[in-house]
Amino acid sequence: MKNKWKYIIGCLLLGAAASCSDAPDELTSVDYDRLFSPTSLDCQVRNRVDCIVKWNAVANATSYVVELYEGETLGETPMRVDEVTEPTLTYEGLSGETHYFIRVKAVGEAISESKWVEDTFETDPEQIFVTPVANADLEAKQVTLRWPAGEEADIITLTPGDIVYRITPEDIVAGCATITGLTPETEYTAVMTRGEKTRGTVTFTTPMDLGGATLLTPDMDFVPMLEGAEDGAVFALEAGTYLIPAEEGAGQLAISSNITLNCVDADNMPVINGCIAINNGASLTANNIVFDGTGTESHAFDFVEAGNCDHLSLSGCVVRNYSKGFFYLNVATLVNTITVDNCLIHGVECSGSDMFDCRSGAYNSFTLSNSTVWNTCAARDFIRMDDQSGAFAGVAPVITVTNCTLDGCSNNSSRRLLYVRFKGNTITFTNNMVSNMPNCGRGFSDSGNTAVPTFSNNNYWNTKNLVSEGGEGKAKFFDTEGTTLDPGYKDAANGDFTLSNEDLIYEQIGDPRWFN
Repeated sequence: MKNKWKYIIGCLLLGAAASCSDAPDELTSVDYDRLFSPTSLDCQVRNRVDCIVKWNAVANATSYVVELYEGETLGETPMRVDEVTEPTLTYEGLSGETHYFIRVKAVGEAISESKWVEDTFETDPEQIFVTPVANADLEAKQVTLRWPAGEEADIITLTPGDIVYRITPEDIVAGCATITGLTPETEYTAVMTRGEKTRGTVTFTTPMDLGGATLLTPDMDFVPMLEGAEDGAVFALEAGTYLIPAEEGAGQLAISSNITLNCVDADNMPVINGCIAINNGASLTANNIVFDGTGTESHAFDFVEAGNCDHLSLSGCVVRNYSKGFFYLNVATLVNTITVDNCLIHGVECSGSDMFDCRSGAYNSFTLSNSTVWNTCAARDFIRMDDQSGAFAGVAPVITVTNCTLDGCSNNSSRRLLYVRFKGNTITFTNNMVSNMPNCGRGFSDSGNTAVPTFSNNNYWNTKNLVSEGGEGKAKFFDTEGTTLDPGYKDAANGDFTLSNEDLIYEQIGDPRWFN
C-alpha cells in the first residue's frame, strides 16, 4: 500500500513539471458551434401596405431565412418564406389594416443555424383613391371620386351626413363614382371599403354655390366693391390678376368689414397684386388666393387701426414678393385668431420688418400649419411678438407651428425663429423640417420671456443653435430631441422640397405636400 502511494505522488510531481515546461498556447478566440441570432429586428411600414424589415448582420452568416405569417402570432404555415444574403427585406403590396408576424434566423456554412428572432407589425389602411380630388370633379353639390379601373370595393361612406354610396360593377370597370346630394362649401371625408377593410380615404371640400357669392373678374371696378362691402360678404374671384392701383406699382386695398375671398377655380388661382390694409376691426378669410407684393412697399397684411379683430385666416394661398413682412400688428388691436394653413410663402424680404410681426398689438392664437416658407426672412426674426401684456390684461398668446417646411429663415447672427416676449405665451413646435440656417446666431430665442416650446418630431438640416449651442452662447433653449437628417430636397432652389429621405417621409416631418 505504501508503494502504491509513492507511485501516485511521483506521477503528480512529474505532471506538474511537465505543465511548467510545456504550457499550452494563450487562448485568443472562441469558436461557437452555432450562429448568433440576428439583433435589432425592425419593421417599418411604408406607403401604407409595404414593409421594410431590417436587422443587424450576423458574423459568419451566409444568408438569412425570413418567414412571414398573417396574424399576431406564429401560425402553422407561413404565407411567404424568403432567403436573402443581406440583412434587409422589403415586402410590397401587403393587405391593408392587417397584423403580420415575422421571424428571422441566420444560416451559415459548416455551422449550425441561429435561433429565430420574432417581431410583429400592422399595415395601414389602403389608399387607392386618386388624390387630391381634381377641381374638375368637384361641384357645389356633387363629387366624382376616382381610383384605378378594375379595383374592387363595396361602398363609399361620406361624412358628415353619413352618406352611403354602393359601388356598382360599372363603377369598378370605370374606376370612378359620382356621388350627389352634397352641401356646398363643406369638407367631406370619403372612405371606400371592401368588407371590413379600408381601400381608400380622401378628403375634399365642395366649392361654393355661386348663388350666395358675388362674382368678381379682373376687368371689373372691384376695388370699391371690396372696400365698401357689407359685413359677411363673400366674393368669388375668377382667374386673372387683380391689380390694386397706385401712382407707381401696386397699392393698398383697405378692408373695413368682415369679408371672405374665394376662388372660382383652385387650379387657376386669382392673383391680388397689392397689400391688404385691415381697418375698423375687420376680419379677412381668403381661400386659394395668390397675394403678390410685386411693386409694393409694405406688408402683405397690415393692421392699421386700433380695435378688436376676430380673425385673419388664409388657406391654400400663396403669399409672395413682398418687401416687408407677412403681417404687421403695430396698433393697439387684439386679434382673436390668426391662421395660416396649407400655404406657400416665398420672396418676402422683410426689409426693416420681421416676418410675422406683432409689436403694439396682441393675438390670442397664431397657427402656422402644413405650409412651406423659403427664400424669405433671411436676415430678420421669423415670429416676433413684443411684450404688450400690460395693455392686454388676461391675454395669453398660444403659438403653434406644425407640419411646416422652413428653409433659410432667420439665417443671421443676430436673429431668432421665435422672438416672443409677450408674457404668458405658450408655444408648440412639432413635425417641422427646418433647413439651411447655418448662421442663425440666437437660435429659437435669446429672450427669457419666450416659453420653452413643446418640441416633437422635428428635423434640422444645416442649421446652428437649434439642436445645440453653436458657439455664441445666446440661445436660451434647444430642441435636443430633434434629428439632423439630410432631407434630400428635389430642387430647393426652385421651391421644390420633395423629400427623398425615406426616414423623414416615414416620420411625416415637414409640409405634407412634399412627402410624395
